[in-house]
Amino acid sequence: MSPLLKPFTVHEGPRESCGVRRGRRRSALHQQPSSQLLSAAAVAASGLGSLPAHHQSYAARRNLAAAAVGGRKIMHPGKAILAGGIAGGIEICITFPTEYVKTQLQLDERANPPRYRGIGDCVKLTVQDHGLRGLYRGLSSLLYGSIPKSAVRFGTFDMLSNPMRDATGRLDNTSSLLCGLAAGIAEAIVVVCPMETLKVKMIHDQCSLRPRYRGFFHGVSEIIREQGVRGTYQGLTATVLKQGTNQAIRFYVMNALRNWYKGDDPMRVMHPIVTAMFGATAGAASVFGNTPLDVVKTRMQGLEAHRYKNTVDCAFQILKQEGPQAFYKGTVPRLGRVCLDVAIVFVIYEEVLKLLNNVWKTQ
Repeated sequence: MSPLLKPFTVHEGPRESCGVRRGRRRSALHQQPSSQLLSAAAVAASGLGSLPAHHQSYAARRNLAAAAVGGRKIMHPGKAILAGGIAGGIEICITFPTEYVKTQLQLDERANPPRYRGIGDCVKLTVQDHGLRGLYRGLSSLLYGSIPKSAVRFGTFDMLSNPMRDATGRLDNTSSLLCGLAAGIAEAIVVVCPMETLKVKMIHDQCSLRPRYRGFFHGVSEIIREQGVRGTYQGLTATVLKQGTNQAIRFYVMNALRNWYKGDDPMRVMHPIVTAMFGATAGAASVFGNTPLDVVKTRMQGLEAHRYKNTVDCAFQILKQEGPQAFYKGTVPRLGRVCLDVAIVFVIYEEVLKLLNNVWKTQ
């Protein structure tokens, strides 16, 4: 019989070659590392096994990116800016009285006879002299600034951190520290320094026998008229140092705790209570880490800032005249305020993002 007419068997010809090739592929598959086998299993589970190899690779990358975005690991900067602004506005309305007391205690210098004997006495005298509204004096300056401050902070952090995240959206701790530092510097220059200067001047003005400022806009106009725009940027160096270290510590601690909590499951959902606990911990770490800078910043922005040549001179005079303990004046009220502040901000931020992800679809 002619070889061309001879029928194929299951052991020879093209079928045999195909079987050899399949056998080789199966052997190679069994020799793959376990991580590759898991990836293959994940592809099969996703329903991509019927696609050609290059289509499977492309679709798998698309699914991985979608999973990262769906878990808010890779965030659209616009969402971060909007959610941060909303969180900042709500938070400051809740926590401002603690900020007021902290500032008053820091301005109550040892060089003069102290007016307040402690936190409770400060609250009592303020309410006695100005009513409950006195605890909210200067709120407008912080409220007008807190919204853009948080927007700049979270927007900058997410914009810088997105390229640094791995394929699952996880950010390592060193990157979170650097991104937090940059976010703090950005918010200090754009928003915090002028906002804090106005707040401190208005709170300090209330302690005077004859207060000069009748409200936020009147205070702003008077400060700019007398000192120019530079009058709203007193203590810029101290503010940049304070905010930069503040956010570096907070984002580092928050990211480290988040990575620890989620472990090997980057898509694990964090309950708001867990977020609040981690946020409070991050806030406490930042208080103990940079309260001395906060004291110097407050003095440099007060009505008696002319007494100091610069930030270094201010720190030296505080150390010389009041001792090292002066650098931690107001720590207790600041600790309560900042822990509550950071916890509220991170919780509201995460919850607002969940709402935005439902109504604002991004790639």
